[in-house]
Amino acid sequence: MASIALTSSCSLGFGAHRPSLRSRPLRPAAAAPSSSSLLSRSAENRAFRLKSCGAGAGATRLLSPLLNLTPESGAGARLAVRAAASASAPGAAVSPPPPTPWQGAAMAPLLASIATGVILWFVPVPAGVSRNAWQLLAIFLATIVGIITQPLPLGAVALMGLGASVLTKTLTFSAAFSAFGDPIPWLIALAFFFARGFIKTGLGNRIAYQFVKLFGSSSLGLGYSLVFSEALLAPAIPSVSARAGGIFLPLVKSLCVACGSNVGDGTEHKLGSWLMLTCFQTSVISSAMFLTAMAANPLSATLTFNTIKQTIGWTDWAKAAIVPGLVSLIVVPMLLYVIYPPTVKSSPDAPKLAKERLEKMGPMSTNEKIMAGTLLLTVGLWIFGGMLNVDAVTAAILGLSVLLITGVVTWKECLAEAVAWDTLTWFAALIAMAGYLNKYGLISWFSQTVVKFVGGLGLSWQASFGILVLLYFYSHYFFASGAAHIGAMFTAFLSVASALGTPPYFGAMVLAFLSNLMGGLTHYGIGSAPVFYGANYVPLAKWWGYGFIISVINIIIWLGVGGIWWKAIGLW
Repeated sequence: MASIALTSSCSLGFGAHRPSLRSRPLRPAAAAPSSSSLLSRSAENRAFRLKSCGAGAGATRLLSPLLNLTPESGAGARLAVRAAASASAPGAAVSPPPPTPWQGAAMAPLLASIATGVILWFVPVPAGVSRNAWQLLAIFLATIVGIITQPLPLGAVALMGLGASVLTKTLTFSAAFSAFGDPIPWLIALAFFFARGFIKTGLGNRIAYQFVKLFGSSSLGLGYSLVFSEALLAPAIPSVSARAGGIFLPLVKSLCVACGSNVGDGTEHKLGSWLMLTCFQTSVISSAMFLTAMAANPLSATLTFNTIKQTIGWTDWAKAAIVPGLVSLIVVPMLLYVIYPPTVKSSPDAPKLAKERLEKMGPMSTNEKIMAGTLLLTVGLWIFGGMLNVDAVTAAILGLSVLLITGVVTWKECLAEAVAWDTLTWFAALIAMAGYLNKYGLISWFSQTVVKFVGGLGLSWQASFGILVLLYFYSHYFFASGAAHIGAMFTAFLSVASALGTPPYFGAMVLAFLSNLMGGLTHYGIGSAPVFYGANYVPLAKWWGYGFIISVINIIIWLGVGGIWWKAIGLW
């Protein structure tokens, strides 16, 4: 039937070139053709008509079973005809269907992840560590290796890690899945739903075009405008997850799309990769600059008072952090611009184009106004929620409810946000495992071991404090929460630093600042990390690699430039 349809559709163009019956010379009557020759002639006629319609070799190959054609070689390439009877003869070769591509895990990374866990599982348990804690550490590290090498999507790897912890009786089911009740993973997922409405309504494009109109003549100028806008909002919004996910992720995604930098089509490096990484790395810097810029900062201040009986006030924190913070905000985007540059660096026509696009968009639509009002309501609750006893995730749920009720975002669209649900899964899994490492006593054992080691070296307080700082900072690879890290290690490290001669208030300030900066190491170390990583503009290996490089730069700036500034203001 396919060949008949194709022949009849093509014959309209071919018939005009066929000579009429009157112009053909009369031939003597021939013997009636055999059935085999009729079949041959019919197949030849179909093949000729197919070729005359302009069908290529691919179409001929595709339809050759219907035409009974096989290619032959000779003096010239030609098509030979097979009789239908021979094609259906018993024992004729039938080409097997193409093999289905493997849909499962990448085996080499999977085996590497399993091997990590198995080897550590059978290593003798150190004195002072419980068997459960050691087993959980083996599963946790195996999961981290799996997340880095990605034999499966991140959510699947994390779910397998939780499954292993329950299967081995290392954690109960309720303990393994306890972090799914933690507000931070849900706040991150809700941020993706907000981003959907931000882009869907066109409000994201409108704001993005305004930024491009003002700062878009260069990628670097655009980046700095976002960096300092986020820093200005930081002291007013105490949740870095809300700040990054609810406000800046939608805006950055809209800017990337407006500038032709999309995920999955090879244009990520035009602008998106550099901009996402820059906005993430600077979000941890702005979090370190103000006492109210990150939810766990007040915990650092509380533990400082409990340990050394000195108070860190809002002004004290800001005064100490402002100089190294501003230097980092200037240096980090420029450094990333050099080592991980966008391919489009200058666009002098972009402001003019953005202005034209804004004029073409016209006035704000009803859905844009609803989205803008909802965003203002949510941000207002993030800023003043402490007075009203409304936390960040409750404010986000209220905002999403408004969007769902008005139809700006539908629940079906929320369900289709696969990245949101995947991020919720793996981030909650890591929070649960890291939290129980602390509860099982592994972190306190590690802290005490470090303290004894450093204290026994007999170094000056400056050298001892430097070692403590590095150990405190890079142990964050084992944490999926800044608050968990602070709660587990801040007091022990501050106590030892003070005992070794470090000025107590100075030591407390430095550890408090680093408790934010260390969040830039991984894609799970602070609330803004899963938000920006989940946009999928930066591969995981580059995220970790550049995270380590920027961590070194931040430590140099905050201990070098910061140290000079702190000396000048009498902090030590």
